[in-house]
Amino acid sequence: MNKGLKEKFQLEFPMIASTSLLFEYIASAEGLGEWFADKVIEKGDEFTFFWGNEEERAYLLRFKTEQSIRFRWEEDEDTKYFFEMGIQVDEITNDVALIITDFAEPDELDEEKQYWENLIEDLKDVIGS
Repeated sequence: MNKGLKEKFQLEFPMIASTSLLFEYIASAEGLGEWFADKVIEKGDEFTFFWGNEEERAYLLRFKTEQSIRFRWEEDEDTKYFFEMGIQVDEITNDVALIITDFAEPDELDEEKQYWENLIEDLKDVIGS
């Protein structure tokens, strides 16, 4: 298998939160700094994420108010890879879900899914979901 070839995956997490509150935590530097990274700095379409002494840059690709936000990591520049956090509301029950779309190398797929599950647990703790 080609090293560097990534598979797309999607995860869905039921959330007990309003779409406006949830969007604030997934689409703002301040909100992302509460659960996704230790600190986030936003300069236009460039977001710098800090974890301890490490930092990574991502670029904003798409922003739909109270619906979704899509980023591409700097290392994935010139690829089709991205990660997206989208909010889905069930038309009948009004249940809110957070949909994560990301890419991972096949041998890291389970690890990446677990990483997102842990992140979303942190997000749920922060928003009281």
